Amino acid sequence: MEKNSAVDAHHHLWNLEENSYPWLVSNAETDPFENFSDLCQNYLIGDFHSDTKNQNIVKSVHVQAEHDEADPVRETAWLQGVAEAEGSGGFPHAIVAWADLSQPGVDEILEGHRAYANLRGLRQMLNYTPSSGAESVQVEDGNVLAKHGNLLENDVFHRNFSLLRKYDLSFDMQIFPWQTEDGARLIAAHPDTSFILNHTIMPFDRSESGLLVWRNALETYAGFPNVVIKISGLGMVPGGWDETMNRRLVRETIEVFGPSRCLFASNFPVDKLMSDYDTVWDLFRSAIADLSSDEQAAMLRTNAERAYRI
Repeated sequence: MEKNSAVDAHHHLWNLEENSYPWLVSNAETDPFENFSDLCQNYLIGDFHSDTKNQNIVKSVHVQAEHDEADPVRETAWLQGVAEAEGSGGFPHAIVAWADLSQPGVDEILEGHRAYANLRGLRQMLNYTPSSGAESVQVEDGNVLAKHGNLLENDVFHRNFSLLRKYDLSFDMQIFPWQTEDGARLIAAHPDTSFILNHTIMPFDRSESGLLVWRNALETYAGFPNVVIKISGLGMVPGGWDETMNRRLVRETIEVFGPSRCLFASNFPVDKLMSDYDTVWDLFRSAIADLSSDEQAAMLRTNAERAYRI
């Protein structure tokens, strides 16, 4: 029996010959994951289709992949070309781009992104740890996040954030659970902007005390009607993929946000270092198997279609 159709609401593509991704260079002393070198090779639309072949993925959302910051619009242009190329199937159907909102000239960058039909939103990572020590700087997609400092304390960032409404863009919000107070202030200040929380709010600390902080973050963000959450990135923790814990995280997220505000996503190829595509999506599907067919369809497909207007 064919599986119910789904939208992968968060994945990446990269062509290391055509574009520049400074973080995709393996160094045994600094690699964020044990097998990081496996990530430092092309991941093209054909690779994505190969990984997804068993899951009836009908649409996808590409989230910025830390392309060279000197030319962020180049990534959007390349992705639009991928979507329009013969054989792509229209993938990716939505593009979430990058721009530095802490810079005065960002309006021009956003205008450049907006020229491309599949552009839907912006992501500039907000997760930040107060200490600059290597042991405390968290990474996602191999990128050290502290390089722009704490953007939630940056006045220019806050002033420029209103530009998202000007260009009709959503904001993919990647943030740690312990930053919730500052994150909530940003959301409250922009009630007309759609916020899409990334990677299940990054529950990297899976001790019971750490999960309590995460659960409080879930409940706080769920109080805002303009926020939805992507359940993804569950393998990006020490020890890798943990089926039992990940099922718990999926269920608790749905319990707090409700089936109408949860999206599923693979975070491939990053999470490919910890698990295969079918393992990720089969967990999603099995974790919601006891819910109604309408609720399952919403989380697998229609919530993402609505959030990203695809």
